[in-house]
Amino acid sequence: MPSTIRVRAVAGGDTTEVQALIQHPMDSGFVKNSSGKLIPPHYIEILTFEHAGKRVFTAYWGPAVSKDPYIKFSFKGGAKGDALKVSWIDNLGKNDSLTAVLLG
Repeated sequence: MPSTIRVRAVAGGDTTEVQALIQHPMDSGFVKNSSGKLIPPHYIEILTFEHAGKRVFTAYWGPAVSKDPYIKFSFKGGAKGDALKVSWIDNLGKNDSLTAVLLG
């Protein structure tokens, strides 16, 4: 199965800029389907980014985050060719991870 994560990370100078898009329904549990039944909650709870074995960013999300969330941030360090691991886990215990290579 293809990854739900798309990431672009560019190292330049002393910082690395990261952009990520995650395909996920992010259902709040408050929306009804076409038959009028509530769609059960299904959302990402924890999103992490690791570089050189250290967490550089952690997001604790809930049902208020929109479908297919996009995130952008930067961190100190990183060099072209380094690995950046991205992973998430949702409220149903499903997860995904991806290791991207930093561009220069």
